Amino acid sequence: MIQVPLNQVKDDLSRYLRLAEKEDVIITRHGVPAGMLIGFENPEDWWEEMLLRDPRFQERVAQARSSLRNGEGISIEALREKHALTAPPAATDE
Repeated sequence: MIQVPLNQVKDDLSRYLRLAEKEDVIITRHGVPAGMLIGFENPEDWWEEMLLRDPRFQERVAQARSSLRNGEGISIEALREKHALTAPPAATDE
C-alpha cells in the first residue's frame, strides 16, 4: 500500500491506476488519508468489489453469521464435507 498526495494523483492518474492494479493507493489531502484508489488486474474484479459494498449483500452476510451463531444453518466446513468438496488452495504471496 502506498500513500500519494492528491495533487500527484491528479497530475498522473493513469500511472496511479496502473499502480493500483498491484496495490491499494491511499490518496492524501494535506497529509491526511482522504480516499483510496483500487485498481483491477482483471476487468471482472469490479463485480466482486461492488458486491462486497452492496448493503443488501452485507445484510445477508450478517444474517447468515447470526444464524450460525444461533446454531442454525450449516457451516462452510460442513457444507464441504456434505458435498465432498475440497477447500480452495490458500493464497500465497509471490
